[in-house]
Amino acid sequence: MFDVDKFIEEAVADLQSKLTGKTVIGASGGVDSTVAAVLADRAIGDLLVAVYVDTGYMRKGETEMIENMLKDLGLNYRVIDASGEFFEALKGVIDPEQKRKIIGEKFIRVFEREAKKVDAEFLVQGTIAPDWIESGGGLRDTIKSHHNVGALPEKFDLKLVEPLRDIYKDEVRKVARALKIAVAERQPFPGPGLAVRILGEATPEATAIVREACAIAEEEIDRAVEEGLMEVPWQYFAALLPIKSVGVMGDVRAYGRTVVVRAVQSVDAMTAAYSQIPHSVLERISTRITNEMRNSVNRVVYDITNKPPGTIEWE
Repeated sequence: MFDVDKFIEEAVADLQSKLTGKTVIGASGGVDSTVAAVLADRAIGDLLVAVYVDTGYMRKGETEMIENMLKDLGLNYRVIDASGEFFEALKGVIDPEQKRKIIGEKFIRVFEREAKKVDAEFLVQGTIAPDWIESGGGLRDTIKSHHNVGALPEKFDLKLVEPLRDIYKDEVRKVARALKIAVAERQPFPGPGLAVRILGEATPEATAIVREACAIAEEEIDRAVEEGLMEVPWQYFAALLPIKSVGVMGDVRAYGRTVVVRAVQSVDAMTAAYSQIPHSVLERISTRITNEMRNSVNRVVYDITNKPPGTIEWE
């Protein structure tokens, strides 16, 4: 059985022994990186700088929420707007593995820049077991290259430390609860952000569409949970498909994009079952998306694929 208190004690001691100087941590605002940041802060205090990178592929209101959280945690933090760099780097890129690798390298280069400003030599990441398992290597097949593992560049200037590498999401949440971290129950959000919720080129225009669709899907599912219509899914979002189809808006022919809604139940992200969302809730999501985004989206579908054979995210 996973002993939370023992893990925290050993992780802090291990970080104290490894982090012998200034350190940066990639703080995305998710439960994994936040737990890693709090553990590192306990270990080395002011020697730690938490770096949140706004890639331009964040959810609606995400940057403001995360900055407030880092402030509340009392961490020494920096917010870096690198959206222009990321959009430029992903121009014309369609292949999901290439997207992840470009994003992984861009993150490292931003962290290197920030590390130089504070003379840091260590980089802490919130990598957990499913990240490196799915990224392949050795006898393992690559399911998808997680940006913080399989997409890391071969050479970079910082020494990498990963305190959560051997535990799973459910165990990370137990640690977060023990540390009284506000985002303990927050649903997972991929490191590459909305870039992997856009099938095809992740342009600023496509990003704006999927950002709004994700916000609507999350709002309506949260509302349904509050109303007692369903249990909260483990992860839920919208993705944008690279197709257009004919529709009707009023009496006018419309040719618009297709959004897919995805919601799953899982424990550790290694397997997942699609959430059986009430039809009335799906109707509310579809109606809002097609009404509020009538100039761009005219069709909404729901993904009922389990993992396996599908993955949780579409890319």
